[in-house]
Amino acid sequence: MVKSCWKPSIEGDSRGCLDGLLWYKDMGQHVYGDFSMAVVQANSLLEDQSQLESGLLSSSSSGPYGTFIGVYDGHGGPEASSFINNNLFCNFKSFVSENQEMSTNVLRKAFLATEDKFLSLVRKQWLVKPQMASVGSCCLTGVICNGLLYIANAGDSRVVLGRSVRGAKEVIAMQLSTEHNASFDAVRDELRSLHPNDPQIVVMKHKVWRVKGLIQISRSIGDAYLKKAEFNKEPLLPKFRLHEPFRKPILSAEPSLLVHKLHPDDQFLIFASDGLWEHLSNQQAVRIVQTSPRNGIAKRLVKTALKEAAQKREMRYSDLNKIDRGVRRHFHDDITVIVVFLDPHLINGSSCYNSPMSIKGGGRLASRC
Repeated sequence: MVKSCWKPSIEGDSRGCLDGLLWYKDMGQHVYGDFSMAVVQANSLLEDQSQLESGLLSSSSSGPYGTFIGVYDGHGGPEASSFINNNLFCNFKSFVSENQEMSTNVLRKAFLATEDKFLSLVRKQWLVKPQMASVGSCCLTGVICNGLLYIANAGDSRVVLGRSVRGAKEVIAMQLSTEHNASFDAVRDELRSLHPNDPQIVVMKHKVWRVKGLIQISRSIGDAYLKKAEFNKEPLLPKFRLHEPFRKPILSAEPSLLVHKLHPDDQFLIFASDGLWEHLSNQQAVRIVQTSPRNGIAKRLVKTALKEAAQKREMRYSDLNKIDRGVRRHFHDDITVIVVFLDPHLINGSSCYNSPMSIKGGGRLASRC
């Protein structure tokens, strides 16, 4: 199989490699340790986007320093996830500078500013590209800074912590993100409480719970057609248009927020789009990371998920790999994985900030050197 590497014009050792529909960065260094990334494409156009930024986290030179991780699982097209990949971190740095510190409120502001800018883009292109109103993306971010991990999530991507337990051989899995998918009772209850006069706010369709019978997630960036009534009409395609007008947004870009104080027993974080979690449990993923070499660990997780997907369809992994993008979506989703290792000595303040890292995974999957 032909392999190639690409190198964006950004700082750090930010090369990734291609192997068919698989993009990977086997190993790199961030402020607080090692990391590994991998992306596999299933859709005709890759809808997953991701990034890792390590070093200065603000627009000013005074700091703070840390590592920013983002996983953006698009739907309906690549436009929203690509927009987030190109704008969210810049918005985040501006708010860090403005507030002169890191906080969950900074992440929240960055999410909402990115949402506003994308909806403005949808509005500008409404007459020439109305389908932009039906494009959206889940958005999962994590920031490691000053011994704390900040998580913000909208959608159903997931971050899982691997923590060692003294006296036990196995590393335990701790899910840190809250998911917003209508398959969860709590999400359906939340939607019904927000829309008490709408008995059709969540509907079972094709054996899957969907918001308004259209979409599984309840929070996202984009999806303007379910947030502003001005986009839920012609020339939008009829399949996206609701029969009755709505007065308040049905979906939200408001992220769930969490702050986790890092502990010396916290070994690594697995950030991944739901394509991984459809095939692996939290504990399975953590066990693979614990028992495998660090180098190429994200790629190993992706390949394990692909083998599970092949087995479910009673086919060989080698045969699945021969299926081209587009058709591949019938077997699995786009999958993005970022494994971030945590070195307690670096977390506790002895890190060196001389080598910033900036890398984006998947967005250039079709590129060649």
